[in-house]
Amino acid sequence: MSVRVFRDVLRLSLAVPLWAGLTAGALAKDNTAEIDSRALDTTAPATTRQALADDVPVVADHAMVVTAQHLATRVGVDILKEGGNAVDAAVAVGYALAVVHPCCGNIGGGGFMLVHMAETKAGPAKNLFLDFREKAPAAATPTLFQNDDGEVVDGLSTDSYLAVGVPGTVMGLETARQRFGTLSRKRLMAPAIQLAENGYTLRPGDINILDTRTQDFADQPNVADIFLKDGMPYEAGDTLKQPELAKSLKAIADHGTKAFYEGHIADELVAASKAHGGILTRADLANYTAEWRAPIRCDYDGKTVVSAPPPSSGGTAICEILGIIDPLPLTDWGYGSAKTSHYLIEAERRTFADRNTYLGDPDFIDNPIDALLSDAHLDELRSSIKADRATPSSDIQASLGPDEGTHTTHYSIVDSAGNAVGVTYTINYLFGNARIAGDTGFFLNNEMNDFTAKPGVPNAFGLVQGKANQVEGGKRPLSSMSPSMLLDDNGDVFMVTGSPGGSTIISTTLESMINVLDFDMNMQQSVNAPRIHNQWLPDVTRVEAGYLTPETREALRAMGHSFNETDSWGADEAVLVDSATGKRHGANDRRRPAGLAAGF
Repeated sequence: MSVRVFRDVLRLSLAVPLWAGLTAGALAKDNTAEIDSRALDTTAPATTRQALADDVPVVADHAMVVTAQHLATRVGVDILKEGGNAVDAAVAVGYALAVVHPCCGNIGGGGFMLVHMAETKAGPAKNLFLDFREKAPAAATPTLFQNDDGEVVDGLSTDSYLAVGVPGTVMGLETARQRFGTLSRKRLMAPAIQLAENGYTLRPGDINILDTRTQDFADQPNVADIFLKDGMPYEAGDTLKQPELAKSLKAIADHGTKAFYEGHIADELVAASKAHGGILTRADLANYTAEWRAPIRCDYDGKTVVSAPPPSSGGTAICEILGIIDPLPLTDWGYGSAKTSHYLIEAERRTFADRNTYLGDPDFIDNPIDALLSDAHLDELRSSIKADRATPSSDIQASLGPDEGTHTTHYSIVDSAGNAVGVTYTINYLFGNARIAGDTGFFLNNEMNDFTAKPGVPNAFGLVQGKANQVEGGKRPLSSMSPSMLLDDNGDVFMVTGSPGGSTIISTTLESMINVLDFDMNMQQSVNAPRIHNQWLPDVTRVEAGYLTPETREALRAMGHSFNETDSWGADEAVLVDSATGKRHGANDRRRPAGLAAGF
């Protein structure tokens, strides 16, 4: 499947009408929310205003789990009810999603975990970030995806075994469990094993995603045996069983990370890679590590933002955008207004120019985060924005001086003790490269596409990046994944948020924050509200249907902005803690109708 065709399929697969059933609100038994009129931009279409007005989060007294798949949410809630903490629940949910959300949940990919452990008698609160991002095989080089003429070969970084990075999820989940978990690995993995072995009933939301890659499944016999039913697509109401995945999960439950990185699973991964022109080796797997890192921190509107550091660009980019817009009166201007949209577009445009140029794996490059987030730099970027005119992206360069060089899932958990976890992990495209190694039962990632195949050449998400993110052996590709939290002035969790969506993850996560802080939306309104995104190049702003009124669109076009309207992107799964009552407000994004917010 070509990159262009896949983008079209992805766009269609994620398209959900604004009026689609709002699972979280429909299932809530104790829904409470106060809607401030400032959350409802009076220039927005009436259908959008009414949709937002009707949206209320799921409210629980003690704990909350929000994921993109209802069965995984139930697994997390059960773990919390049993006495496990937020990290225990996050591990159990991570493995469950690998079964019931196979497009995106995974053990064949990698990601990030943001952890807040609340203050106790044993010690102060901790905010830590776990990096279990995939790594490039040791044999990878900067020209890996180029031909002899130096041209990027279409499909090599997405549809081949060269696209596969060393998976990190199993190491990441076990590393988190060993440090902060309270329950055994076997207990936490038991629900996922049961779901894989006994199967689960597919809902329309599951089918919508499975149907996006039917032909790719058919092209791989061992994939077709699992994800097609007698050669035909599954239908809602069918039961999907994954016995081979169950065997892999059992091996991990019994033997831990060694089962994945040194045992039979490793043999199958290496054999499949070698047989199909890949470069993955046993040494690559055996040498893989997950790393604890200090999160990115910044302040906005009286809250502390805690987010993802490199090799994610998410936290740095979010804090840079927030730093640019912080002094602006967004509340007075209103959600979706011409002024709000103009300054948000311009802030994102400048930030992505920096993001695409300077950031990369901290084990390979020196990320200039302090300079990017300095008051002087933020003031300079803000002052460069013309109040009545868009700045062409061709006029914007990385701003620190010369340079040397959607298919993810997020879940949020808050437990009864105030511990919180946000996890974003991925195999990149929906179902990765649509290949399964031997009898392992799980999809392989095509995460190598997140590297710069060649400076100046856009990747599958249209990101035009530089040498800081070039392919190198053992390097982790730059990511946009942005598991984030807002802390109140006591250092307690106020919000946990994050989303899939490639480069749009940054704007989606950012907007979930400002929708609450600046526009007084409740959590459900915030994740459901139409979105806007600009990433510097290409020089066009993406908007979701319903974000702009005709009048606002024309006002912005007169200022030099251009737009590409799409149906939908991202899937923010968020939790807000009411500081007055302590109640947990969970919100499953309307764009994932198979998802669920639930608590107790």
